[in-house]
Amino acid sequence: MVRRHRLSTRLWHWGNAVTLLVLLMSGLMIFNAHPRLYWGEYGANPDHAWLDIGATVAGEDAFPGWATIPSTYSLADARLWHLAFAWVLALALLAYLAWSLANGHIRRDLHITRREWRLAHLWQDVRDHAALRFAGGAAALRYNTLQKIAYAAVLFGLLPLMIATGLAMSPGMDAGWPWFSAVWGGRQSARSVHFIVAFALVGFFVLHILMVLLAGPLNELRSIVTGWYRLPPSPSPDGPA
Repeated sequence: MVRRHRLSTRLWHWGNAVTLLVLLMSGLMIFNAHPRLYWGEYGANPDHAWLDIGATVAGEDAFPGWATIPSTYSLADARLWHLAFAWVLALALLAYLAWSLANGHIRRDLHITRREWRLAHLWQDVRDHAALRFAGGAAALRYNTLQKIAYAAVLFGLLPLMIATGLAMSPGMDAGWPWFSAVWGGRQSARSVHFIVAFALVGFFVLHILMVLLAGPLNELRSIVTGWYRLPPSPSPDGPA
């Protein structure tokens, strides 16, 4: 048994899971108010939408009540939930990144070396994942290259994009800094990017859960709850352990 995850990582992991779930469910309720996406500054029913998830039956919402907060239609309540937890997401991300820089977590665990960027190395990682060959021994304590790329994309790409496009849709931000929504091509473009990023995060979550289940859910869950992890055996030179 070894220590795998710091307390700061565990707290941020679970806090972020709850925060993103509330943001997704309240965001789906907001989307139900107008289930269409546009590119540009304006978007209304007569305008051409690049995505239209209209109700299949008159009177039904695009997303059902069990997937939304609140479960019955209320745009005002959904906005209150969404904005409150948006602040939680932004402040928690800022604090986590600052702490991870200070304690060396980003440099030590997420930095991708020149050797890891080589196509042969990346292809080997893809093959190992496809064959469900997981690292054993001390190597299991380190992120592999695909994990580093995925976590870095979330930390430095998807989450900041989510926050920035959310700000670009804010009427207050639009009144004070109109150039910020213009950066995205307009508020409707920012809304479209916001929606795409949200479901990219859902995709990451699904893959993350799948890999946890395949790698040994009890051991993985214990490590992210308590920090303690049982090292799997190192592969035998003659074959799988």
